[in-house]
Amino acid sequence: MNRNLTIIRVAFFALCLMGGWLVWYANPDWKPLVTCLLVAAGIGALTILLDLLLKGFSLRALTAVTFGLVMAVLISVLINASPFFTGADPKDVFMVRIVLFVVTLYVTTVMAIRGRDDFNLIIPYVRFVPQEVASPLVVADASALIDGRILGVCQSHFLGSTLVIPRFVIEELNRVADSTDPQRQTRGRRGLEVLNELRRIPAFELRVHDIALENRQQMDDKLIFVARSMKARLLTTDYNLAKLAEFHDVQWLNLNKLARALHPEVTVGDCFSVELVKPGKESSQAVGYLGDGSMVVVNDAEKFIGREIDVEVVNVVPSAGGKMVFARTVGASKRA
Repeated sequence: MNRNLTIIRVAFFALCLMGGWLVWYANPDWKPLVTCLLVAAGIGALTILLDLLLKGFSLRALTAVTFGLVMAVLISVLINASPFFTGADPKDVFMVRIVLFVVTLYVTTVMAIRGRDDFNLIIPYVRFVPQEVASPLVVADASALIDGRILGVCQSHFLGSTLVIPRFVIEELNRVADSTDPQRQTRGRRGLEVLNELRRIPAFELRVHDIALENRQQMDDKLIFVARSMKARLLTTDYNLAKLAEFHDVQWLNLNKLARALHPEVTVGDCFSVELVKPGKESSQAVGYLGDGSMVVVNDAEKFIGREIDVEVVNVVPSAGGKMVFARTVGASKRA
């Protein structure tokens, strides 16, 4: 990108010099060649300097400035059409109109730039109105993408919402993936892989939302702002962000809570399959685990350790970690 800009600037400066030469060539008696070239070089240098000074001035900011200029012109026209200047001295009216135009131009432009984040949501938000979008919006953060379970939820079409990924979340994943820390690098790459897999899900609507926000703002503040502006829910596994969302009246979706809710309740008499991984405290006992982490203690099953067998629940005891299930083997229906 920077290399392309350098080439463009050099080409523009060369065109300015060529333009100065053409002016001298068309009017050789008007100015000396050196003067024409110096004027052309000065114009080119000032233009490139202005370009460098406007570095970081995004297209969204330009849109906001344009909106401010239009508002300034409208206000000036309305003031000019008012009866306030009737019968006044034309010279005084001329000066007052110039002052009012300059003042309104400055005020509306500054207001538009300061409120560009709110203003810039006007155009993208048109796509999110209920008449055009049949499903609600869900804004996902980096932690939800890194977690990975969002992929299975979306593949099952259970979410039933349009998933919105802010551009700054993707940039955050790129920064994490480029980290020198191997663990952070792995997490970032996993988040990017999940994002690519989400794009490939058929009949699933994924949108990358561009919005210009201050870089000094915290990531959590940016996510809350986007979710509130779009009236969307927030999908995250970050507990602190979730509590901040609650404080700002933003609904949030908890993947951990969803995972716990999907685990079936185990009661006495239920039969299911479980993989036995280690011996129990008592002789001949073997221990396995349910999907939610609950411990399953199977009597007379020590010989089946390392295998998956069918068991029947004989007792369920609440514990500090959730619940402990006691079971026994079911007949001879065992699977290696």
